[in-house]
Amino acid sequence: MMKERLRKLIPSRERLREISALRPVAHLLDRTELWHFNRRSVSGAVFIGLFSAFIPVPSQMLLAALIALFFRVNLPISVTLVWITNPITIPPMFYASYRVGAWALGIDLDAAGLEFTLDSLLANFFSIAEPLFLGAVICGLVSGSLGFTVTHFIWRNRVLRLWRQRQRQRQRQPQRVIARTEGEADGRNKDAERNNHDRP
Repeated sequence: MMKERLRKLIPSRERLREISALRPVAHLLDRTELWHFNRRSVSGAVFIGLFSAFIPVPSQMLLAALIALFFRVNLPISVTLVWITNPITIPPMFYASYRVGAWALGIDLDAAGLEFTLDSLLANFFSIAEPLFLGAVICGLVSGSLGFTVTHFIWRNRVLRLWRQRQRQRQRQPQRVIARTEGEADGRNKDAERNNHDRP
C-alpha cells in the first residue's frame, strides 16, 4: 500500500527531534494532524517541501516545518523533501532562481557581468539578493505546484482504482450467490428425482 511505503520512508518523531534545526518545534511533533496520510495532507506537504527547498534561508527544514504546522499537513514529508537541496544541487537551483528573478525584474545579466562563484556571490550579495529571492519564490511556487498536482493526481487515481476493484468484487458476489443457490436447487431436484425412482 502507498501509505505503508510512505511511513517507511519518512523519519520518525524521535529522528526529527534529534535534528537541531527542528528543536524550536520539537514540542509540537506529537500533534496527530502532522502525521496524517491522506490526499490533502500529503499533497500539501509535497508543495511545502519543494517550495521550501528553493528558498535561500539558513534553515529550510525549519521553514518547511513552520509552514506545515500552519497548514496542518504532513510535517515529516515536508521536511524530508527539503533534503533535495544539498551541496550538489544548491548551485544549479540557486543559479536558476537568480536568472528567473533577474528576468522578472528586467535585469540584463550580460550588463551585470556577475560570475556565479562563491567569492563573487559574497562580494555582490546585496545586488543579487533581490533577484535571487524573487526567483527562488517563483521557482518554489512552480515546483511546489507541479509536485502538488502530480501527487494529487496519483493519489486520486489510486483511490479510484481501489474503488473500482471493490465495485467489481461486489458485483461478482451476487452472481456467485445466485450460482450457488441455483446449484443447490438443482441438487435438491436431483435428489428428489432419485427418491421418486427408488420408491416401489
